[in-house]
Amino acid sequence: MRSSTIAYLIVLLVALGAYYFINSREEPADIAITLEPEDIVTYLFNAEDGIPTGIRIESKTGEIVEVAKNADGAWELIQPLEAAADQVAADAAASQITTLRIEDTIPDLDLAIVGLENPEYTLVIQFPGNVERKASIGVITPTENGYYALSPDGDVVVLSKAAIDSLLNLLHNPPYLETPTPSPTATETPVPSSTPEPATPTPATPQP
Repeated sequence: MRSSTIAYLIVLLVALGAYYFINSREEPADIAITLEPEDIVTYLFNAEDGIPTGIRIESKTGEIVEVAKNADGAWELIQPLEAAADQVAADAAASQITTLRIEDTIPDLDLAIVGLENPEYTLVIQFPGNVERKASIGVITPTENGYYALSPDGDVVVLSKAAIDSLLNLLHNPPYLETPTPSPTATETPVPSSTPEPATPTPATPQP
């Protein structure tokens, strides 16, 4: 057999083998890819309620601080006494309320164990439309980076300690509007004259 014929047969056999291999192998199964959903961020108060119009914080020991917006939309201090409020500080507290993120939810937990049967602090928040939401703050978590809390929905949750401490600071430093203290009026001090006053003559004593 001629060498060219042998080479042709070899090429033909290789081509047939490749064709058989390609057509006989199993199609790869469809791979189902399951994408894990992103963590759902939840907050203590519903964003649909809007921006707070009133904030009241009460402690178990009886301390109370309360601010509310008046008819003109300006913040006023209601307790511990009625006074004008620092608008920047009150707005910051309102923003803090809307960003209280729930770090964890703990079902079937005894309220007494985490200080929620008799709460350490109580938040009462007013929203537009006369909507009121209430949350209780308990003790600090064992990791000391959060507080146990009872949400408006009745769930035991964990909130950031830093965020809650920022709000609780209002109890010790109510947002009074600082008014400038007037400078004391300078009092003129009389300058003594450089000319000496004439001496008063002493009457002569009569001789016996």
